[in-house]
Amino acid sequence: MGRLKHSDLAADDRRQRKATLGDMAVQGLDVFCWCNRCGHNRVLATHGLMARLGAEFPVPEVGTRLRCSMCQSKDVATRPNWRGLGPVTRHWGAEGDADFAAES
Repeated sequence: MGRLKHSDLAADDRRQRKATLGDMAVQGLDVFCWCNRCGHNRVLATHGLMARLGAEFPVPEVGTRLRCSMCQSKDVATRPNWRGLGPVTRHWGAEGDADFAAES
């Protein structure tokens, strides 16, 4: 890729603001969590995460504060839990948030 295109793409990435927990609460969305090691997944309530991490905490970085309850891995990816996607792999919707333990 050419230098000009690469620098334009990097500039676009810097301009884009990451979604925050506050944004998710306003939209009525929860946070989908996926363990990159074992594939375990869960939907966590946004309000519970906001109480611990604050409304301005970026959703993609929530995974850095979680540990998988199945394999104890800290390699957890997070994204908004958009409605209407239907089953995504083994994800069937919100079943509580007891399977991922937030770390202090």
